[in-house]
Amino acid sequence: MPGEASSPGIMLLAYHLPNRLLGLSKQNLSLMSRTAMSLQSFGSTIRRRFLESEALRGFGLLSPTLLAMVFGLAMPLLILFTLSFWLQDYVDFIKTFSWKNYSDFFAKPIYGMILIKSIKISGVVTLATVLLAYPMAYFIAFRVQKNKLVWLILITVPFWTSYLLRVFAWKVMLGYNGVVNSGLKSIGLISEPLEFLLYNPFAVTITLAHAWAAFAILPIYVSLEKIDRSLLEAARDLGENAFMSFVRVTLPLSMPGVIAASLLVFIPTVGDYVTPSLVGGPSGIMIGNIIQSMFGKAFNWPLGAAISVMSMLTVTAMICLFLWGTHRFRRKIA
Repeated sequence: MPGEASSPGIMLLAYHLPNRLLGLSKQNLSLMSRTAMSLQSFGSTIRRRFLESEALRGFGLLSPTLLAMVFGLAMPLLILFTLSFWLQDYVDFIKTFSWKNYSDFFAKPIYGMILIKSIKISGVVTLATVLLAYPMAYFIAFRVQKNKLVWLILITVPFWTSYLLRVFAWKVMLGYNGVVNSGLKSIGLISEPLEFLLYNPFAVTITLAHAWAAFAILPIYVSLEKIDRSLLEAARDLGENAFMSFVRVTLPLSMPGVIAASLLVFIPTVGDYVTPSLVGGPSGIMIGNIIQSMFGKAFNWPLGAAISVMSMLTVTAMICLFLWGTHRFRRKIA
């Protein structure tokens, strides 16, 4: 029968098949072993080079921060920059390259005028904040001997409340029947409430200076605290008075803190739109309000993106000019 005729072949196949499978498994195991050894050797090489290279170790420590900056900062900026070259047809984006948004920005002088006004207001806010913050930071660093932490905590007390609440508080204080006008009327200095206190650039400047005061005090305090006191004693021993010791020793050594404080105040205040909306009025509108309206009621995102890009480029140029000027100032007084 066919089954009986094929039984010797089946038995022969059953005899040789395990040997062949065993050979194949040995080859696979050998290949897997060589692969594992090569991967282990490659991993050891990478690890050795990583430990030997200071640059690689530094990048390894920075990698989480770099990833956060790329996905949290670089990517949104790239999307904003790309969006500024598109057009919009009601709710649809026309994804074709176009300079129309930038031409609209330069064709309408109002955008440039508001941007320049925003930079002026932010410059005044930065100057006022730093001038007010420096004496406070100097007092804590050089005059307070005990409980410096308590003083630093007291500086941050206003920030324990919402930013909006602080802005509304200034709106109540500067209002027509607010705290300032009521106090001046009660002591007889004015007969009628002062109308220029609110809804103008003056109100925006005061509110922003108060809102960002702590961001100026803390970096200046840190730079003053790190100054070696023996340098001041050496300046006094060489015949310098207190004022010249401050100008030639304290001020140059504290300039990194002043620069950091100026940047921390100037950059955010240029694009602020909450404070101008609440206390600025029509004359206190800043470029942030224009951008917010483009992304809001006007619903023209590409133009808003173009205005944002132009604002960022202008602020970057101002910062570079500021850093160049402070570098020359430090070299001059050194």
